[in-house]
Amino acid sequence: MNVPACASLCMGALMSCEHIERVVKARGFIFDMDGTIALGDAASGGHKALPGAIELLALLRKRGTPFRVFTNGTAKAPAAYAASLRNAGFDLGDDEMMTPSSSAAIWFRKQGLNRVRVLGNDGVAAPLRALGIETLGASEPGDVDAVYTGWFREFSFPDLEAACQSVWEGARLTTASHVPFFATATGRGIGSSFAINKMISAMTGKQAKVLGKPSRTAFDAAVHAMGLPRSAACDIVVFGDDPALEMRMARGAGAMGVGLTTGLMKRENLASLVQAEQPHLLVDDLTSIVRALA
Repeated sequence: MNVPACASLCMGALMSCEHIERVVKARGFIFDMDGTIALGDAASGGHKALPGAIELLALLRKRGTPFRVFTNGTAKAPAAYAASLRNAGFDLGDDEMMTPSSSAAIWFRKQGLNRVRVLGNDGVAAPLRALGIETLGASEPGDVDAVYTGWFREFSFPDLEAACQSVWEGARLTTASHVPFFATATGRGIGSSFAINKMISAMTGKQAKVLGKPSRTAFDAAVHAMGLPRSAACDIVVFGDDPALEMRMARGAGAMGVGLTTGLMKRENLASLVQAEQPHLLVDDLTSIVRALA
């Protein structure tokens, strides 16, 4: 990129030439969903695209640059989220959508944990079953290798007892997510797995291993899904609105983190963030990224 063009973009989008170059030369992109490219639309039960998001994914498609949309939500299976985003105008294939259960299934297989008690709905369990992991219901009798928590607003006391008993008997305690809040169109929502994890941990003394964002397990799964080697981490750009998720994941892997103020992240709160949660670049929407790439 020549100097005049770079200077023009810098002034228009508050992006340094270094930021622009890193975005332009990226080998792959990972996008959060809620608060980053879309927000839940209560009226339709689907999603509404945020400014520049549809255009950015379309531009990456045209450039032949791989990307994945990785939500930390597990209320639905990846294909259902992909369909909702397509209805909102996105050009997105089912295989380009990921949830924590996508990376969890891969991790369970690698660890030889083939029988898992799932505290979550069908959207939590579906990616596990797709990879051949046997799943038990939240309070279903039986021995398991691991307990896995996700989106589960129907959680009950018998479910807590069954999960604790499995952990006391040696099952690994794992989770899709361990953050208390996520962005919605009406404000922040409470993450159900966070509350469930706290209860199980209080009873068993075990801390849940996070298999979704911001874990390296989740990052590596997305990179592998894009057909890229683990060594490509520094050439990946991660977009998100949650400092504790996407920015921490990006910095932990050596990738570039681009924060969005369309969700949980706000400019006035940047100074209070620890270094591990600081974005390399903060933008108000994705239109400036579209201009940089176009």
